[in-house]
Amino acid sequence: MMRIFLLSALIIFSPLATPIEELPEMGAPSDSVLTPIEEKRLGDAFFRNLHRHIDINQDLEIEDYIASLGNSLASHSDAPAHSFHFFVVLSPEINAFAGPAGYIGVNAGLILNTRTESELASVISHEIAHVTQNHLHRAFAAAKRMTLPMAAATLAAILIGTQVPELGQAALIALQAGGVQYQINFTRDNEKEADRIGLQILAKSNFNPRSMPAFFERLQQSTQFLGRDLPEFLRTHPVTSSRIADTRARADKFPYRQYPDSLHYLLTKAKLRVMTARNLENTVVYFRSRLNRGTPKQQAAVKYGLALALLEQHQLKESHRLLSQLLTAFPDQPQFINAIAQAEIELGQIAAGLKRYQTALRRFPASRILRLEYAQALLEARHFESARRLLTPYANNPRFPLLYKLLSRAYAGLGQHGEAHRYMAEYYYATGNLENAIQQAKLATKTAAGDRIVAAIAEERLRYFKAEKKARKK
Repeated sequence: MMRIFLLSALIIFSPLATPIEELPEMGAPSDSVLTPIEEKRLGDAFFRNLHRHIDINQDLEIEDYIASLGNSLASHSDAPAHSFHFFVVLSPEINAFAGPAGYIGVNAGLILNTRTESELASVISHEIAHVTQNHLHRAFAAAKRMTLPMAAATLAAILIGTQVPELGQAALIALQAGGVQYQINFTRDNEKEADRIGLQILAKSNFNPRSMPAFFERLQQSTQFLGRDLPEFLRTHPVTSSRIADTRARADKFPYRQYPDSLHYLLTKAKLRVMTARNLENTVVYFRSRLNRGTPKQQAAVKYGLALALLEQHQLKESHRLLSQLLTAFPDQPQFINAIAQAEIELGQIAAGLKRYQTALRRFPASRILRLEYAQALLEARHFESARRLLTPYANNPRFPLLYKLLSRAYAGLGQHGEAHRYMAEYYYATGNLENAIQQAKLATKTAAGDRIVAAIAEERLRYFKAEKKARKK
């Protein structure tokens, strides 16, 4: 049965500019509003900790789509200068949540259960509105009284609860027994305002405002028999008949017209269906049953999904044949270029796959996705220096930890083990694994003895990681 958890999870972490050891408390209770710099540091810590509990997407094409869609919507909000970071959680649950500093996550299950791109945009617009209207700030006063370890434990409890409610509830009960009261529920006024602002964002962004009440209505119908078993997080965003009616009345004021889905949306859904599949054979059957149905774009997305599923099953020749057909029809589509190059490399045609990337980059030199996918292919082909040169401009990106891991592989292949361990330390830190970050930083200091600059950087990061570990134990 369809469920949606529109969760806005907010936990306050200590500002990291001050030595961590000196910050056992978040701040004075009277100082209930964070500065922009404090909130950014809070958001970064929030995102790092997310990786410890949920599976955050590391696929470059999926990341590119959700960031492009989210930032386009945010640019039409009433706070276009506000910084946002949009990401996908690889979970089948129908879930979306907003955190501090504009971190907004969308589950794969929600994307796959939307019928149109406008429905997906309506959920993201709603969450953007919660951020821009400061609906999260009312939890600051309570959270700022927490110590850093308590804040971290509360964050863990809430995040576990989004995926495994029983575990999350038990963890929160344990915290509340220690005197902590934490409230994440939105008020009805918050919800109505987020709906109203979200509709405006949709209309300004060239999406269908009527998609919001349509999605709400399907949600209500799918949960009407849950009774007292209604999930707690669903109660934080109650979908009532009056709310649906109010949203529809507002949406009907906008002119009616057709809103076609983008090919990028359709391809993203197809790829996520393969990435989250529990049974690839059933996924292949799903796509085969839908071949030659729908519009040309819909047919292309189905064929693409089938090709990816076959690639995962190592049915490489059929996958390559389908991708060749897609490239003939859509020669400039980067997803098809990337997929066929990967198929050629899997077939052992490494030179052909790498040449395909090179040709594509000459045509699209500004394509970040093609450059990074090419770098991964170069690593597989053991062309470590070429991969390092492509990856280095993107090295400082803690919001996408995979880049640190790829750079570590490149430096390890070049025999520069100090750099390899240093970047692995950054990967582990960015994914919330502090113990492994410390171990890798220690290895970096030992193996970088001949490079004073790398050794100094590794030693400084090691001190930083240890200080955070010490603060967590207080």
